[in-house]
Amino acid sequence: MFSRLRSDIQCILDRDPAARSTWEVITCYPGLHAVVLHRPAHWCWTHGLKWLGRFISHVARFLTGIEIHPGAKLGQRVFFDHAMGVVVGETAEIGDGCTIYQGVTLGGTSLYKGAKRHPTLGKDVVVSAGAKVLGGFVVGDGAKIGSNAVVIKPVPPGATAVGIPARIIPSKEGASADATPERAKFSAYGVTLEDDPVSQALKGLITSASSQEHQIALLWQAIEKLSSRPAAGDCVPQDAQRSECFEAAKLNDLVGK
Repeated sequence: MFSRLRSDIQCILDRDPAARSTWEVITCYPGLHAVVLHRPAHWCWTHGLKWLGRFISHVARFLTGIEIHPGAKLGQRVFFDHAMGVVVGETAEIGDGCTIYQGVTLGGTSLYKGAKRHPTLGKDVVVSAGAKVLGGFVVGDGAKIGSNAVVIKPVPPGATAVGIPARIIPSKEGASADATPERAKFSAYGVTLEDDPVSQALKGLITSASSQEHQIALLWQAIEKLSSRPAAGDCVPQDAQRSECFEAAKLNDLVGK
């Protein structure tokens, strides 16, 4: 029990630069308190003491602002950062090393009792502030859920889900983040500059337009060289674009690199 508690404290010290000491984490971090209180609640729930498990969960919600159903399963080193308003449903499963921020809901979309209604998070998943993960599907190891995303379908390992409804951005390595040779650096709130699908689409359009303008300029330059005779040179319009003026670099700066 104490080794697991030490592990929970250490993961907070590793992932939160605001945490200055073990004593501060023990006394001032509601995310740790919620995890510690969930363990007796879960034990009661799985041993037939349903009401007592719910009551402990209710007390934990009152003290921490984090509602974890006693039936939910939590792995090791789970960190609820800030986490006010987090709701974790009965059949939800949270894997080792996950980080969950404030306002997150791991909810269900079915009313059938006993069914798997809530999501399963793999290892080292980051669920950012305000995200809603709804349904009994799996979010793969090392995946990231962007802030305020609404996820209603499975997320592959190492991928990123952003938007409403969430769009899936595959992992660049094509594998879970924890399977790469060098362990990826932890990204607070799951934020990386490469994960905005709108900016990625805009940058693709900018690159395509810049390439087309370059090709058009080369074509007109080639036509001018081939049209050596004056009579033939008349076929080249005076307003033909012989140079490039498309400011691709500037536009890329505007949409973000």
